[in-house]
Amino acid sequence: MSAHAPSVADRAAPAHEILPVATTAATNAALWRMLTRRRWLFAGTVAVLLAGSVAGLATPALLGALVNVVAEGGETSDLVRYALLLLGAGVLSAGLGYLGQTLLARICEGALADLREDVLASALDLPLEQVERAGVGDVVARVSGDVDAVSEAISGVLPAVTSAAFTIVLTLVGLGALDWRFALAAIAAAPLQVVSLRWFLRRSGPVYREVRVAEAQRTEQVIETVAGATTVTTLGHGDRHETLVARSSLRAIDLSLTGIGLLTRFYNRLNVAELIGLGAVLAVGFWLVSGDAVTVGAATAAALYFHRLFGPIGTVLGEFDEIQKAGAGLARLVGVTTATATAGTAEGDALSAEGDRISAGGDENPAQGDRPGPAATSRGTRSAVALRGVTFAYTPGRDVVTEVDLDVAEGEHVALVGASGAGKTSVAKLAMGIHRPTRGAVRVLGEAPGRRRRAMNDSPGRRHGAAMVSQEVHVFSGTLAEDLRLAAPDASDAELTAALDAVEAHWAHDLPDGLATVVGAGGLDLSPDRAQQLALARIVLLDPAVVVLDEATAEVGTDGAAALDRAARAALSGRTAVVIAHRLSQARTADRVVVMEAGRIVESGTHDALCEAGGRYAQLWAAWERGAGDRRG
Repeated sequence: MSAHAPSVADRAAPAHEILPVATTAATNAALWRMLTRRRWLFAGTVAVLLAGSVAGLATPALLGALVNVVAEGGETSDLVRYALLLLGAGVLSAGLGYLGQTLLARICEGALADLREDVLASALDLPLEQVERAGVGDVVARVSGDVDAVSEAISGVLPAVTSAAFTIVLTLVGLGALDWRFALAAIAAAPLQVVSLRWFLRRSGPVYREVRVAEAQRTEQVIETVAGATTVTTLGHGDRHETLVARSSLRAIDLSLTGIGLLTRFYNRLNVAELIGLGAVLAVGFWLVSGDAVTVGAATAAALYFHRLFGPIGTVLGEFDEIQKAGAGLARLVGVTTATATAGTAEGDALSAEGDRISAGGDENPAQGDRPGPAATSRGTRSAVALRGVTFAYTPGRDVVTEVDLDVAEGEHVALVGASGAGKTSVAKLAMGIHRPTRGAVRVLGEAPGRRRRAMNDSPGRRHGAAMVSQEVHVFSGTLAEDLRLAAPDASDAELTAALDAVEAHWAHDLPDGLATVVGAGGLDLSPDRAQQLALARIVLLDPAVVVLDEATAEVGTDGAAALDRAARAALSGRTAVVIAHRLSQARTADRVVVMEAGRIVESGTHDALCEAGGRYAQLWAAWERGAGDRRG
């Protein structure tokens, strides 16, 4: 038998390389930045909460004055006056407290909305392989469960804790104003409260962080099981996957129960501390009244002041449970933005080191040892896409792209061809910033791809950025117009129709509700060729400077291929284009053909020149023509 029970850390064995989690300092800094984005509203909210706490502080003082009036046989009018003041103070305190908490909740909800958008943008900027290693569950848990935990704390816990903190400070000031010995007696409970809080934080923080990780792993397991339900059922692995889901769920429950046990013990210690503090205040009050140092009313007010602290102190200390959960979730959310910033910095350093090597005219051939020189542009204009010495591997030691140098001039159409597995798609994704190179540098329109996305629309009326259309087109749920406006939110119906016509999507005119027809899940199921036309219409509306087509017409049959080729040419007109050609008929119309083999560029030139050279492309073209003849036959 083991000499000790396994710790929470021992039980935590993540199945994936999860995305980073921000440090406490980075999380606090991010939270402060979010709150102070609305600094004037934040300052006004603090003032309102402070005023509410001051108004609430008048209640025990007025009750003490009432006790003195009764004890000294005062006038009834004095009782009525104090009673009315007591009522007014209560109403004012409640009103200001409600207003302050509402304003604080508004600030925090706005900050949370900003954070959610930042996290989503950052997740989209992360290298795809990093997200895939983390697993879908980790990403989904962060933008759902972690956001929910932070939202609950922001809407309910943070306003209450802030108001309670003001109340505690001002109440201690009020006790000191009555007699400094009352304040000294009140803090008799503090040592046990501080020790209890430190004990709770030290043990609960790691537990709550691992609860979030365990819930992400459970989400991952559920998603994988549901997404692969057909395969799981076909192979008869239902029981196995049910066991895996149950195991991940039980682990999350086990960690949650561990946290609840810590919380229960924490509350028990707080109750003991309150007993000690109240007893000390009553004892000091009895001593001071006996010595005529204070009145009975003052002693009563002191006891009421301390009793009034029960709620706020319980709120501040007790809500640390929710604050810990929210802190764990916030650290995971901020961690995503931190990961993006770190990746961007590393990429920026690599690019600045490579910047002078990338030719403005696209025809520079720096010293490269024995590796092939850059695939030169066919035009003497500025490079829109430039890859220098780019190597990339999905797993360490297994390069799928090796020492690739490629320049694509502005307005040039380049076709990437090669056998399956040659590295064409990887090069395209590197150019788009979906993957980041293991070595080398990538620039598109003079910038790092990850940075380019954030400045897509910074100058209206001028083309910016790059866009990619793959063979796996997603039709978003909603009306056809809403789907198209994802690329151009302000586009008119006439502009949407013109974009569809440009890519020969004339079928849209025949839809029962026209642009208002619901497509995607729960709506009209578009065929593959129509979905591709929809994607190309988005390109027309987005109007990017650079377009990458990754075998965008590969899934379409022969009958629709010619129409889609025309649609693609229309969408690419006037833009820089990199086309991964599934059909060599697409390569024939390109300005330049780049042939890849085993992750390297082996040929580059025009269609006619490469055919005359009799190299690898000539062999591919001959095979394609024979196949085309067979298809026509």
